[in-house]
Amino acid sequence: MPTRREYLAASAATVLSGMGKAADSRPSIAFLGTMVRNLSHGQHFLDRFTAGYAWGGRWQSPRVRLAGLYIDQFPESDLARSRAQRHGLVLHRSVEEALTLGTGKLAVDGVVIIGEHGDYPKNEKGQVLYPRYAWFKRIVKVFEQSGRAVPVFNDKHLSTSWNECAEMVADSRRLRFPLLAGSSLPVTWRMPQADIPLGAPLRECVCMAYGGVDSYDFHAFESTQCLAERRKGGEVGIRSVHALRGEKLWKALEVPERARTRELILAALCTCHTLPSESGYPTAPVSWEWFRKTMPETTGFLVEHRDGFRSASFLTGIRDFTVAASIEGQADPFTCLFHLPMPNRGATTADFFNPLIRHIEEMVLTGKTPYPVERTLLTSGMVIAGVDSLHAGQVAVATREMGMAYQAPSDSGFVKR
Repeated sequence: MPTRREYLAASAATVLSGMGKAADSRPSIAFLGTMVRNLSHGQHFLDRFTAGYAWGGRWQSPRVRLAGLYIDQFPESDLARSRAQRHGLVLHRSVEEALTLGTGKLAVDGVVIIGEHGDYPKNEKGQVLYPRYAWFKRIVKVFEQSGRAVPVFNDKHLSTSWNECAEMVADSRRLRFPLLAGSSLPVTWRMPQADIPLGAPLRECVCMAYGGVDSYDFHAFESTQCLAERRKGGEVGIRSVHALRGEKLWKALEVPERARTRELILAALCTCHTLPSESGYPTAPVSWEWFRKTMPETTGFLVEHRDGFRSASFLTGIRDFTVAASIEGQADPFTCLFHLPMPNRGATTADFFNPLIRHIEEMVLTGKTPYPVERTLLTSGMVIAGVDSLHAGQVAVATREMGMAYQAPSDSGFVKR
């Protein structure tokens, strides 16, 4: 935390800066982050809300004004203090102070929660206990005490238990404030720039991804769900999630009724830019045998939806997020790559965050969410059920609580270049 001297100096600087910005009519936001270091989510979001971002072939200045800033942890590599000084921001001492700006009442027009990265404990299942839910409840209390509520964005999945996730959505409905949450993947650029038509007769959807459990699996679930929800009849809920690794996964996938899943896996692999190889190109044809041999420790999540639809996500040895979907009446699957290049591939600007920033701004400006929070409630539940499945010994987990139905928006919100 900043010292008293640093805090008072920053407060004075903000007052003086504010005198020169009296005409600034942009809506204000409170930014709550776990920590800010290079390439952390906190850095990506904080820099865009203060310095701007590339958009439509030009530089876009922030359309909202960052007024309240709370950062929970300050590692040796901290960038929060220098960013605050650069932009004349106060590092507030609590969530409540960042929302009220020291007035005792809600004093901002929107709230952004970036509860990702930092030194936080894990539970017995290996889930990192980020303070997203705890902060959200403190935000709700400020709303209740102030007699009004404003839009809230929550980065990534909502929490680590279904009851907490459902409670967050219920609070937003009870107090009637827009709640947006989730991954950057559904709205980032796609290659090719294509979408599945609303109401299409989808049969199955698969995502090939990378990363760890209770982390990048969420991005994979969001990638499949933003397509799955566009099927005829919309989303109707999840019946079960079964997480498997290694030999158990191969055994489950090599039964006759999983032939379509295997076809979609290969289609999604053939859409990747980063297939693992020794020579810069696969030395053997991409086939089921090649996949098994090349990525033997793949973790898979097999999701059964309540209308018989199937989706699946796989954490593999590639470095892309690609999807493949089977559409009734079409011989070839729908395939595309979701733009998420990593820093070691030259993506130091990480511009895949820009579309999500744009949507957050739009929510604060208009009071409307571009897509339903039910999507992220459902994908948060998939992450939780997947963790439970692995923790219980790779058995299928019934998800009786995940019976919500919702309709996808006509415009899925992904950004075209």
